[in-house]
Amino acid sequence: MSQEMKPESLMMSYGYNPELSEGAIKCPIFQTSTFVFKNAEDGKSFFEVAYGHRSKQQDEEMGLIYSRINNPNLEILESRLTLWDKAEDCAVFESGMAAISTVLLEFLKPGDVLLISSPLYGGSDHFIKKILTKFGINSITFKVGQTTEEIIELVKASGYADQLAMVYIETPANPTNDLIDIPGAKAVANYFSTANKEVYLAVDNTYMGPVWQHPLQHGADLVLYSATKYIGGHSDVIAGACLGSKELIGRVKVLRTFLGNMASPNTGWLLLRSLETLKIRMDMQALNANQVANYLNHHPMVEKVYFIGNLTPADGMQYEIKNKQCLSNGGMISFDIKGGEKEAFTFLNELKLIKLAVSLGGTESLAEHPATMTHVDLDPELKKELFITEKMVRLSVGVEHAEDLIFDIEQALAKV
Repeated sequence: MSQEMKPESLMMSYGYNPELSEGAIKCPIFQTSTFVFKNAEDGKSFFEVAYGHRSKQQDEEMGLIYSRINNPNLEILESRLTLWDKAEDCAVFESGMAAISTVLLEFLKPGDVLLISSPLYGGSDHFIKKILTKFGINSITFKVGQTTEEIIELVKASGYADQLAMVYIETPANPTNDLIDIPGAKAVANYFSTANKEVYLAVDNTYMGPVWQHPLQHGADLVLYSATKYIGGHSDVIAGACLGSKELIGRVKVLRTFLGNMASPNTGWLLLRSLETLKIRMDMQALNANQVANYLNHHPMVEKVYFIGNLTPADGMQYEIKNKQCLSNGGMISFDIKGGEKEAFTFLNELKLIKLAVSLGGTESLAEHPATMTHVDLDPELKKELFITEKMVRLSVGVEHAEDLIFDIEQALAKV
């Protein structure tokens, strides 16, 4: 009797044949820049496929040429990453921003308009508003809570509806945990698509990782990750990933080849190691986050807790979106401390177990101050509108014992 195995069971071996590597149980690091062809005919054939001069034949494997184009570590990693999101293909990059910028540059051209949700990760916001504009690519922003119909009217009213080429969203949003409806965003993309131009939907899924939310299953065309975060999970590697159909990822990989921002063999190997424990790490982080959020909900020094697990039916659309597309409450919590920057800084400076650092999704718990750190570059009025204020603290909950995390938060709040 055959049974389709779960991704967490396949993370140890999928896509790797030990016989091709002297029987090594783990995939070695293929630390090589180039690969030897068996004959000149193979070299010609491999390059024809790599440069798009012909399509791969049925069951034809992409031949190894040069590590800027492909490498065994990347190929095995990309195969394993597709399992969680049930994607056809995956492209891995040397950073999350490399994945984001490559996707935007591939699917947008001068004169195009990008529709974005708000807030976005600070790096994405900067690239879209300060870099893409240099190339004549502008953006329209919609807010959390707007309906599909309202967003469509917003695009129409902008006067740029004919130039819309992509919808780009981040859900849950960093650092507020606001949720965007993925099928609703796809409906907007479909509305403005024509027979000659498809408007694609790209989703930054970094905050939920590949375990807690699957955007492709809800209509997204592309899903993006800072693989530095939950996928890497040990705060020791920088990487990014993009997943989707073979056609779209094929386009992304061609541009990756010429931008040269592919991940290194060593990065690929580190991520392969991390994937083996991805599910158990994220399960523990979610359990811990629920307990930490519950503690913060009842602390007199805390004004508000931004946590998916706090949503109730009274929250309307946000609650409905959570139940539809989130498989967990996640491991990220933001909260407003009573006071302002002085009180938030005191809290951050007094933490002992939890480390004061940016990034998220690692085994260790981290705390930071979004308004002056990760989101410092956001327009001041936009920060105010999004409630990213001086009193907000962001926590990335790790795998430590929940009681110890709560004790550390308790003693730091007592110093405020």
